[in-house]
Amino acid sequence: MLTIDPTQSLLLVIDMQNRLLPAIHQGEQIVRNLERLIQSARTLGIPIVYTEQYPRGLGATTPALAACDGEVVLEKMTFNAVKTGQLLALAGDRRQWVIGGCESHVCVLQTVLGLKAAGKKVYLVSDATGSRKPHDREAAIARLTHHHTEIVTTEMVIFEWLGSAEHPRFRDLLQPLK
Repeated sequence: MLTIDPTQSLLLVIDMQNRLLPAIHQGEQIVRNLERLIQSARTLGIPIVYTEQYPRGLGATTPALAACDGEVVLEKMTFNAVKTGQLLALAGDRRQWVIGGCESHVCVLQTVLGLKAAGKKVYLVSDATGSRKPHDREAAIARLTHHHTEIVTTEMVIFEWLGSAEHPRFRDLLQPLK
């Protein structure tokens, strides 16, 4: 399957934590794009999993993106969230991983490579992913592209999840994109 299928997708939000975000280049834009993705996923019933790297030191996920009831927050010390031993089980039978978060060249990169090694289909949302330095983000995207990760944008994901302007939730999801 070439498109992102809402019945096969899971949204993974990596380490969007209070103490880390002020240092992230264009962090406010990344938060806005992740808000759109999270709201769209919730509207369409797509599971969302959050990771938090060392939350005792870096704080919890920023309130604008915080998990709701029924959404999983996976605390970790490893940069590659797959190494926690819990992440893959959280997807159930979902085969497509849509990913955004921080930092692109550390936890996002290592988690994506871990998912790819486990045979998963991964979509990196480039405008919902950041690092402190733009060069680190660019290098991570280039490396992940080399490893056959699909690079997408927030709008690409949302419109592929919808599939058609006739989708019953089209108008609900169109508003935040304006």
